[in-house]
Amino acid sequence: MARLRAILASETDPEWVNVILENFDEFLIDHASCERKAMAYAMSCVVKYPDRSEIIPDLLEVAQEELEHFRDVFVLLEQRGLKLGADAPDPYVNRLIKLCRHGRDERLLDRLLVASVIETRGAERFRLISESLTDQALKEFYRDLWACEARHGDVFMKMALNYFPTDEMNQRMEELVEAEAIIIADLEWRPSLH
Repeated sequence: MARLRAILASETDPEWVNVILENFDEFLIDHASCERKAMAYAMSCVVKYPDRSEIIPDLLEVAQEELEHFRDVFVLLEQRGLKLGADAPDPYVNRLIKLCRHGRDERLLDRLLVASVIETRGAERFRLISESLTDQALKEFYRDLWACEARHGDVFMKMALNYFPTDEMNQRMEELVEAEAIIIADLEWRPSLH
């Protein structure tokens, strides 16, 4: 049976959230960057795989929702008198992308599953942030993002099932979440989502 819920192999240390709360403005700038990149990632799948019409509606929906998230974070930045920064390399995402295999089909599977892992980790961390914030409006904002990102993690897995057998998808997902657990444990904590 297909595993339709994205599950991580490790949990973020709850103390991680203190770095975010102590540097929330820096985190917001990084968060805006993450939302822009998530939208671009979904659209890049449309560009690279235009013949995979079964997943295009889901990719467009994810891209639209990520654009809306970017808009919402941009409003928060403006309210705080903050400016967008140039996109800095994301060591977490870059290391995950390096795990993607070559070959058209293998790369498609890996790109979808890597997106699932990134979205699922983001959801987990948005939950930690939401539970730790005292500002009620921000608490609700991050609670809503948590739910949406968790759903995105599942949607990317569902997309993969259009083209790949369940066993193959599950096996590759296990490999990727194990590798992700090593990557996330190896990263220095900073005021960023990843």
